[in-house]
Amino acid sequence: MAGAQVLLTHGMADGKAGLSVDDVVYSYYGNRENSLLQAKLNGSMQDKAPPQVRTQLIKWAQNNSPKEQWQNEIAPLFQQYCSQCHGVIPGLPDFNQYLDAKKVAGVNKGASINALTRVSHIHIFSIGFIFFFMGIIFSLAVGIPNWFKILNICLPFAALIIDIMSWWLTKLHPNFAWLTIISGFSYSIAFAFMWCTSLYQMWVSARKGGYHSNEWR
Repeated sequence: MAGAQVLLTHGMADGKAGLSVDDVVYSYYGNRENSLLQAKLNGSMQDKAPPQVRTQLIKWAQNNSPKEQWQNEIAPLFQQYCSQCHGVIPGLPDFNQYLDAKKVAGVNKGASINALTRVSHIHIFSIGFIFFFMGIIFSLAVGIPNWFKILNICLPFAALIIDIMSWWLTKLHPNFAWLTIISGFSYSIAFAFMWCTSLYQMWVSARKGGYHSNEWR
């Protein structure tokens, strides 16, 4: 589900399906040629409003978001198609307010410092616990050299730190986007190996008679 969430959010940052370097760059560094509003309406928020509405909102952003159009033309569109989340969920721009909408309609500079801080905290805390418990379970696997166990248990933690650091570095320079992809791929592979090995030994090998009950005592 986490993978699906990444594909449906960051994976649509460039308006195309599938995760790419451009998706990472647009998410954290931004697309300095377009507004964040335009990037979202052509990407991950594309299905939230019909084409004519998205076109009108994008034109408003490209015209420097004039305030005289806000009350009668733009605000009702935001309220109908966007305010169910943007105006209710804490941390998201409040599209019931002109200043918040104007900020999003400005130059796309990627994730804000507040957003990066919040997401970094959540990921370090939650994913760290997942890797911790997975590592404990995998440490009980049999038939695997100790050095390889240690490598697989430590790799996700190291890659997680590098992954989160790369978000901040990409905010400064787009070339660091490659580091995000490499680190994310690394801990995904290591976690998948530990998960599959643990489940196989607990539920498949054990049922085939590979382990006797006295071996677990």
